[in-house]
Amino acid sequence: MDELPLDGVLVVELGSRIAVGAAGGLLAQLGAHVLLVEPPAPRTDHKWAQRDLFAAGKLSRIAVGREAAALAQAADLVLVSSDLDGAAPDSPAIVCDITACGTTGPLAGRPLGDTDLQALCGIADTTGAADGPPLAIGVPFLEMSAALYAAAALLAAWRVRRAGGPRQDIEVALYDVAVNALTTFLPNHFGGRTPTRVGNWHNLIGPWNSYRAADGWVLICTASEPQWRRLCSVIGRPQLVEDARFATLAGRVAGRPALDEAIGAWTRGRTVEACVAAVGAANIPCGPITRLAALADEPNLAHRAMVRSLTGSDGATCLVPGSPFRADSWRGRAPEAIPARDGDRAAIDRLLAARPPGAPSSARASLPLAGLRVVEIGQYTTAPLAARYLLGFGAEVIRVEPPGGEASRAWVPGQDGMSYFFAMFNGSKRALELDLAGASGRAALADLLRDADMLVDNLKPGALARLGFDPAKLAALNPRLIHCAISGFGIDSAYPERPAFDSVVQAMSGLMDATRGDGVPYKAGISIADIGGGQFALVALLAGLLLRDRTGAGQAIDLSMQDGAAWLAQTAWRGAPEATALARACTVGDVADHPQTAARGLLYRQADRRGLTWWMLGPPVRLSATPLVAPDPAEPLPRA
Repeated sequence: MDELPLDGVLVVELGSRIAVGAAGGLLAQLGAHVLLVEPPAPRTDHKWAQRDLFAAGKLSRIAVGREAAALAQAADLVLVSSDLDGAAPDSPAIVCDITACGTTGPLAGRPLGDTDLQALCGIADTTGAADGPPLAIGVPFLEMSAALYAAAALLAAWRVRRAGGPRQDIEVALYDVAVNALTTFLPNHFGGRTPTRVGNWHNLIGPWNSYRAADGWVLICTASEPQWRRLCSVIGRPQLVEDARFATLAGRVAGRPALDEAIGAWTRGRTVEACVAAVGAANIPCGPITRLAALADEPNLAHRAMVRSLTGSDGATCLVPGSPFRADSWRGRAPEAIPARDGDRAAIDRLLAARPPGAPSSARASLPLAGLRVVEIGQYTTAPLAARYLLGFGAEVIRVEPPGGEASRAWVPGQDGMSYFFAMFNGSKRALELDLAGASGRAALADLLRDADMLVDNLKPGALARLGFDPAKLAALNPRLIHCAISGFGIDSAYPERPAFDSVVQAMSGLMDATRGDGVPYKAGISIADIGGGQFALVALLAGLLLRDRTGAGQAIDLSMQDGAAWLAQTAWRGAPEATALARACTVGDVADHPQTAARGLLYRQADRRGLTWWMLGPPVRLSATPLVAPDPAEPLPRA
């Protein structure tokens, strides 16, 4: 078995929230012994509604009161949910409390569920048809996203503790997670616009929609003028290219109904497989909307062993996710068994008896990543999100951008040539403009990487290698470099050349099948596959750093957004009901102006060096001894 980042770490899982169960599962994948503390009588609420799913890969013990408190005393890390289960027991461990609304603000302590929070925080108002009701995403995305943030915070705090720093408390609130997930909608609000639902279309580009085929649904996305022209040829309507109504991108967005009818007429006469083959052959992003019942047979998920069958506690088959963590020197430990209730009491006693005494700690605390350098070659959401929180944990982040800067700098709305999205998402990073197609740009990148601790990119698979930075070259440049490559389907993939956007990954991971309104599958309005991809990269990089602290060796991490999105959908694998249609949901503007948002410091105004004032996002995690760095707004590219 490969050495894993959390080998020897003891986690006690006390809380009832789905997020607690999911976070415990992530820590088990990274090598920790996770003790699932179960109630004396079986329960059917919260995570216990799918007890076997969240028990997989863990050790089970029934314990309450003093016995549960004693387990927490012996732990390194403790997971609780105080809004559902009461205050955490006193413990020398690092304690992470995952709640709905946190411990401050007018909503503090309210034990709201995922659907309630989607409605309250504007997320449901971004999902569904423009002329239909708001839809709650068909999986508990906020719980699962909170689990990823909790895992990242625990890894960062554990690194501080291992270096002799103090124990600390961590707080993750689903409300805070929800506000941070609105990054593609808040800019419109800041710019004086009203964000709206657009179904499966894209706000700014297209054609981009889901279409009925003869035997299912297919998603087709055009993001450029050449792709639009090729799509017209594929569907046998080349005359549309010359149609004045669709001559501009704005015209195509305005002409959605007519374009959807033309494309839909072509797809309805073909199978999903035939549609994907024809559109994909033209190098246009597309994919089938995979049914949850067929997820285990999805070629890439099968190739990467992401859907596993285990025998449940009742003897029936239980589907559980494999591990999205794949590195050249280690892989996440996929669950191998589901424990019986209280079936590991003797094994837990032996484990506790063999535990070494705790290491002494100091009151002094440095930021978890103080003194480390991260190089980001990213665009839009995934790599920038991971780097954003690495910066928050104390690292220096250098963004490598193409000549003229990354495309999202110019998105509207914005100020003085920079978008609200870019300023908010890339604050305090140092930008460096490099032409990697030229020898001087590649030489400059090589110089950067020689002194870097981490590299995170979301380029197409193989793009760095084609520039001369394959794994062997990176290892030669810097044997301690931890490199995380984020892509739609992974480097080791059944689809090595398939382009992917967030919508395509949602379609091919079961997420859209889980979110249906009147039978139509809908993507989540927020970019949940992109967000999940960035969060998994953050966790993988922090885990890789813990392993490097012990071994001194760098790693190459292959992260698939589809793996992460399938993991997000795991609670729906046994069959999802129709997504919840809501009579009313708060708007993005409502949540931006909500007193809870202000009380939690989730939106704050900050001036840049030019005197322009920007809205910035406060972090969704709080560490008591090492609070995350609050970034300043992003700056323009430096002038040559």
